[in-house]
Amino acid sequence: MAQSDAEKDRFELQLDAMIEKLQACQAEHGVKSCSACEHCLGCDVRKSYVAAVYDSMSKGETGGFEF
Repeated sequence: MAQSDAEKDRFELQLDAMIEKLQACQAEHGVKSCSACEHCLGCDVRKSYVAAVYDSMSKGETGGFEF
């Protein structure tokens, strides 16, 4: 079940925003995956998305993080 925005913390809200930004970037470049994009390795949008995923999972804490 999806959480409402009121139940989401700042990390999850940031992740949601980055997902939208990433999907818009993929649509702009006509790809369905970042790995299919020629700009993948140096892409700031992708780097920000990966950082937002990590922050969402670790809640901003460092160390002791496991997948």
